[in-house]
Amino acid sequence: MGQLFGTDGVRGLANESLSPELAMRVAGAAAQVLSRGKVRSVAVVGRDPRASGEMLEAAVTAGLTSVGVDVLSVGVLPTPAVAYLTGLYDACFGVMISASHNPMPDNGIKIFAAGGHKLDDAIEARIEAVIAEGISVRPTGAGIGRVRADYTVEGTHERYVEHLLESTGQDLSGLTVVVDCAHGAASGVAPQVYREAGANVIAINAEPNGLNINDGCGSTHLEPVRAAVLEHGADLGIALDGDADRCLAVDGTGAIVDGDAIMAVLALAMRDAGELVANTLVATVMSNLGLHIAMRAADITVITAAVGDRYVLEELRAGGYSLGGEQSGHVVFPRHGTTGDGVLTGLRLMARMASTGRALADLASVVTTVPQVLINVPVSDKKAVAASPEVREAVGEAERVLGETGRVLLRPSGTEQLVRVMVEGTDLTQARQLAEDLAKRVAAV
Repeated sequence: MGQLFGTDGVRGLANESLSPELAMRVAGAAAQVLSRGKVRSVAVVGRDPRASGEMLEAAVTAGLTSVGVDVLSVGVLPTPAVAYLTGLYDACFGVMISASHNPMPDNGIKIFAAGGHKLDDAIEARIEAVIAEGISVRPTGAGIGRVRADYTVEGTHERYVEHLLESTGQDLSGLTVVVDCAHGAASGVAPQVYREAGANVIAINAEPNGLNINDGCGSTHLEPVRAAVLEHGADLGIALDGDADRCLAVDGTGAIVDGDAIMAVLALAMRDAGELVANTLVATVMSNLGLHIAMRAADITVITAAVGDRYVLEELRAGGYSLGGEQSGHVVFPRHGTTGDGVLTGLRLMARMASTGRALADLASVVTTVPQVLINVPVSDKKAVAASPEVREAVGEAERVLGETGRVLLRPSGTEQLVRVMVEGTDLTQARQLAEDLAKRVAAV
């Protein structure tokens, strides 16, 4: 991974580490790398509603047009919508300006290749190299890119709504859902989609003003959606994040349904419909052991990828599988999209409830979460920890103690000098003691 690109694009404090100047260079470099040799390339550009998005969209548009790329500005839309429209319009690439679930002062730039696919490490490295070396393409006159005006923003929104509805086709009449839009990018489309699918919709935190995105709401703050479900006697709640590429849920009793339980419900639904390719689900190393146990009982294979939806996507594409996701709520349906889509996930979850007549609490009970202990250990050198024989020996001993009743995971943070020590086990006291012992061993390196 380069110095600019993290696990999900370029992200930082808007107008400081992520300045308009940097945004312009990133956009120009991406255009130079991804234009596929076309004389007149086209890029789709969208954003979430945070205030700095207006500034950064202007900078990204300037960067793209300065190297001869035409821009289709789709306005405020979820990240998966930008990915979908990139493919729909046969654009050379797409750009989403968002910091996802991060607080309002942050922002980010996510880039999609042709077809709406996330970039691999090699392409990101080439873009960073162009940024370092300087952009070499500088057309003048008629060669400068234009902001396209031969379509309407409203039309692009409707195309995405139609796409979501066609991806499910299940009548949701009789279901009442609370949707927490996090004052984010899906504040308009999520309630619309669920209503058009037939559900009775109670939308909360759906009034973005540029400053309130993710502020005490959405998938990182489930208290508001839980309270609203209980207040209105709703069948479930769906909590999106700022760019709506993920969601978590709350059942009718107010209990949280995390990404693991959501994936289990959807995997069983797709298996029953004959849509689960090779009876396989792709998850990450952070998924709870309870998911693995539930899927094993259902004769569904779980393939484990590294943390990050881009790595889930790589496994999905490599094996031709049809469902994958993360405990955090990113769920991908490759047949219907190229990235996690929280609005679609909520739609498919409700479709399973409607088709079976079962409550979400009943459906989600297939997964019994195994107790998990997570300790973040500050370290001076993450690589030294990974190479330490003493740490490897300690991990091996903990695994022997747990046997088949638990597991151990040591994972370096992608953004901080931390090593995350995770131990799962049916005996919480034992898991906590093993985690604390491992954390001490890691800290001693």
